Amino acid sequence: MARIAIVLATYNGARYLPQMLDSLVSQERRADIVFAIDDGSSDSTPEILRNYASKQPIRLEVLPHNTGHRAAFSTALEIARKELSPDDLIALADQDDIWLPQKLRLLENAIENSPNKPSLILGDAEVINGEGKLIYPSWRKVAHIATSEPFKTRIAGTNNVTGCLSLFRASLLDKILPIPEAVGVHDAWIGLLAAKNGGIACIDTPVIQYRLHDSNAVGLGNRYTFDETCKRQIAWSALICEKADPLGLTPDEKRFARALHRYWEKRARYPFLPCSLAFLARNREFLFPQKDGRIKKVLFSMLGAPAVHLLFGKDK
Repeated sequence: MARIAIVLATYNGARYLPQMLDSLVSQERRADIVFAIDDGSSDSTPEILRNYASKQPIRLEVLPHNTGHRAAFSTALEIARKELSPDDLIALADQDDIWLPQKLRLLENAIENSPNKPSLILGDAEVINGEGKLIYPSWRKVAHIATSEPFKTRIAGTNNVTGCLSLFRASLLDKILPIPEAVGVHDAWIGLLAAKNGGIACIDTPVIQYRLHDSNAVGLGNRYTFDETCKRQIAWSALICEKADPLGLTPDEKRFARALHRYWEKRARYPFLPCSLAFLARNREFLFPQKDGRIKKVLFSMLGAPAVHLLFGKDK
């Protein structure tokens, strides 16, 4: 029987961490081990983790300095890879969520019994606020997250994989690691690799209570200015082009990635991009997966950074 390992990265999480760890202990299908990285916390987070070692097997490493969310998870996954077999399963955990008791049981059953043998299975979430009050019954619905996506949509930077809702095969780690620095959110990188190597499946059942509060690493809405979005998209598309062969991209996907990178480089520099209309229109279903307002989005996407600043302000 495959083992289940939980991989957790923490940083100054003392407020919500005990409730989250209690929910791990209360799982109907208990995890076999927790690999935890504390990313240089200045509060009591490491002590809280040590205190739970008597309730749940925890392999803890405390980093002396903060390295950032992506780097911390990458380090934790590297540690897990050394001790797991390819048939084992990995569940990512965020320090402020609450796992519903059936989470691991449902996801393990779904991934092991799916006829397509996906490499990653994804559940839904209830959404709670900082005080634990239910505010949305479905994260997938409120965030407009699709249950499946064309691969070009992933190349374009849209991602439907939320790490804390997923369970994936440890065999993916050799492809995922190391997580490149150009990756803004590790979930998107994991989703990209899973989609190319075994595929992704979804269940409709909520498996956690996802907490939205001011300190979330990922939440609802766009947290970036227009310039930041351009920089992130340039870095992401450059990474996809660089890793095209290891990622297993088809010739058509490679052409799309190169065209996407050229588009974002131009958008960061020039006020108007009329020559990009054909690219945007031809690939609208990949670039703008939500049908609502698609034409408006195509037209707005012909505006570059200088025009956006002029028309909408510097922080657009």
